[in-house]
Amino acid sequence: MVEELTQAEDAVAACLDAATWAAAEHDLIAALDAAHRLEQRLAAVKVALVRELDGRGAAVAHGASSTAVWLRDRLRLTVPAARRLVDLAAALDASAPGVGRALADGDISLDQARVISDTVSTVHAAAGAEAADKAVDVLVEWAGQFDPALLRRLGTRILDHVAPEVAEAAAQAALEAEAHRAARDRHVTLSELHDGRLRLTGSLDAEAAGLLRAAIEPLTAPSGPDDPRTPGQRRHDALADLCRLTLRTGELPEHGGEPAQIVVTTSYDGLLRQLDAGTLDTGVRLTPAAVRRLACDAAILPAVLGGAGQLLDVGRQRRLVTGPLRRALVLRDRGCAFPGCDRPPRWCDAHHIRHWADGGGTSLDNAVLLCPHHHRHVHGGDWAVRLGGDGHPEFVPPAWLDPDQLPRRNQYHRRT
Repeated sequence: MVEELTQAEDAVAACLDAATWAAAEHDLIAALDAAHRLEQRLAAVKVALVRELDGRGAAVAHGASSTAVWLRDRLRLTVPAARRLVDLAAALDASAPGVGRALADGDISLDQARVISDTVSTVHAAAGAEAADKAVDVLVEWAGQFDPALLRRLGTRILDHVAPEVAEAAAQAALEAEAHRAARDRHVTLSELHDGRLRLTGSLDAEAAGLLRAAIEPLTAPSGPDDPRTPGQRRHDALADLCRLTLRTGELPEHGGEPAQIVVTTSYDGLLRQLDAGTLDTGVRLTPAAVRRLACDAAILPAVLGGAGQLLDVGRQRRLVTGPLRRALVLRDRGCAFPGCDRPPRWCDAHHIRHWADGGGTSLDNAVLLCPHHHRHVHGGDWAVRLGGDGHPEFVPPAWLDPDQLPRRNQYHRRT
């Protein structure tokens, strides 16, 4: 398979070198159709590979918590996109093999395959296997005319075509299935940009969307006729106000063993200079003006790392990594340090590199942040943890995974 895919890749590379400017229009259109059909057939190959790897449990063997997380790191996908790929692979194998064949033949796109698979599952539950097989044929034919969004809308009435005797009774089931899909696909993603900002994306189900609108819309009104903010900027500020109001209630649960709050870390010299600068526990630098604003509501923690005021190395006096030592660990690792993991600091445990039970001390040079999954994985697996020459953690994979055992580092928390 690898050899054949390599040959296909060479053929695609040759097409990239072709002089498209010299081709006739009808040849360009024919080439576009062929490229699109090939893209769908390659998607069918990828789905088959994902299905087999997921069935073998390959992701867990490589240290990932799930196949979706492993695909995120391996193929540089978002987790929701990777999860949809895994779900589609399972669905095509279990309940909609005809959809898989249509994808393999290049008759439908990957997005259309997801729509058809979801719709066929609903038909199968409402009217049985025979009606589901008919639905595949009808939907694949429709896919030749309609895009995925319209195909999904048409699919809500598919029973009128393949099983009219149960269509009315199944309408409610279809509505509930749509609600189930919305609940399954719900997510919010916070993507950190290089300058400390976050890109907020996601998909809310109907209930959460209603709650958000009810909470945020009263805060989005212009402050006056001369308010210079755009509607998008007003929604941004309203979301920030909503977070401030929520934090002030004091009713949020503890997070990582600490009250839900913003923590601003500043140096001792910075304090003497009346909050010259500060840093959030995510490592984001703040301007003096921002620190002064947050000082009204936030806990300001002077972090004199390694200074006489706060002892970082507590040796064997205690086992738990808390207080200033925990803060120093967060500032160094900035999240789970295991390669490929993006878990933030407050989701992480402090792991002793040389175990406490083996005589390891509680100090910055003997600790590393790990999320619960990778904490268990390191304790029960063959990975070795150590600090590199620059004082940052690196992980040596087992020989069965990497015969050269080249050290690996987490790249998700780097801010350089």
